[in-house]
Amino acid sequence: MQFAYLNDVAIHYQTIGAPAGKPVIVFANALGTDFRIWRDVIVRLAGDFAIVTYDKRGHGLSDTGETPYSMDDHVSDLEALLDHLQLRDVIICGLSVGGVIAQGLYARRKDLVRALILCDTAPKIGDEDGWNDRIRTVEESGIAALADGILEKWFTPAFRSTGNGEFAGYRNMLTRTPVAGYAGTCAALRDVDYTREAGLIGVPTLCVVGDQDGSTPPDLVLAMAKAIPGANYEVISEAGHLPCVEQPETLVAVIRAFVATL
Repeated sequence: MQFAYLNDVAIHYQTIGAPAGKPVIVFANALGTDFRIWRDVIVRLAGDFAIVTYDKRGHGLSDTGETPYSMDDHVSDLEALLDHLQLRDVIICGLSVGGVIAQGLYARRKDLVRALILCDTAPKIGDEDGWNDRIRTVEESGIAALADGILEKWFTPAFRSTGNGEFAGYRNMLTRTPVAGYAGTCAALRDVDYTREAGLIGVPTLCVVGDQDGSTPPDLVLAMAKAIPGANYEVISEAGHLPCVEQPETLVAVIRAFVATL
């Protein structure tokens, strides 16, 4: 396992090398998940790309640190990780809050970003009341109190079928996320709005969404794609909020086609 002490927290990350000259893709994960959500994508890309994955603060094996967070905290952690690894000109692939972090990183450090792949995300996700209600519930009753509703938005009915061990595993990943880290990231999402910054993105950008995403629906992701100059937009069939889990082969094909245009 690989760890780096950055911004007063230990960040858990993983690097997978590739032959010299291959593009670097950095994967940023969703709220209530860790970097294992990318496994089925990474195994199909390894060798053709150098890969970096990491657990944002408050998730996975990374430290929780002081909460609540601002989005600047999450952006600063990714910035520090790339500086620590001495990486520039990378492709950032961020899902949900990971996509928000990717937008924030580009706004702050354009020298680090060659292209953006924004999966099931938006410049602004949800509203203040919704996030405050979620924070209050998880702090009082735990993440399990909201798990059923969250997972309905994350996954298609077929994936949520009884007896699907994968679905049970992702429920465990969600409910075992530290409450402080989860609620802290909810606060970061509540307080950030990159709508203005979206119109200033000047690198090639791919916006991807599952056709059955209940958290960041296709219309929301399409609006983001229209706001970003020259952005591409792709809908992945038979997928919810986590296409990397339900349709990894299709997502990999979309990523490969996009990177081939760079």
